[in-house]
Amino acid sequence: MEWTPEKACCFTGHRKIPVEDRLRLCCLLDDAITSLADRGVDTFLAGGALGFDTLAAQEVLRLRQGELPWIRLVLVLPCLGQEARWRPEDARLYYRLLDQADEVIYTADVYSKWCMFQRNRYLVNHSRYCLCYFLEGETRGGTAYTVSYARRQGLEVENLGDFSLVKR
Repeated sequence: MEWTPEKACCFTGHRKIPVEDRLRLCCLLDDAITSLADRGVDTFLAGGALGFDTLAAQEVLRLRQGELPWIRLVLVLPCLGQEARWRPEDARLYYRLLDQADEVIYTADVYSKWCMFQRNRYLVNHSRYCLCYFLEGETRGGTAYTVSYARRQGLEVENLGDFSLVKR
């Protein structure tokens, strides 16, 4: 099945998610994905990184098995073998996501200092919507770049990291 950017949403977010934020973030993801599906979005693109990308991909798969069987998960990966140095349990989860994805796209064959950048631009350039987990105080890194790029490209960006938790 072909997909179009007008009916696609990408995910971007931080790799580290505080344990106390995970449940709330999963609930917010559920609501946001369901809302977008109600608006006609049928394809969700995840970048395959640990943290938010993985959490979002898992939530798409969970919803696809239940009330939203028509939605698709496309993994857009920076290069072959990105998981080579991951902990075994993280690599196993990654392989399960690969097996369950509707499509897997590699933006490079081998790792380079630019492959993550290419992956992030691909996610944005092939989407109309962006769900992110972005802590607004962050000014550097892949998530900050991707959120900024998505906004400049006119994507509708919803930040799921912009919720009030107990202040630390």
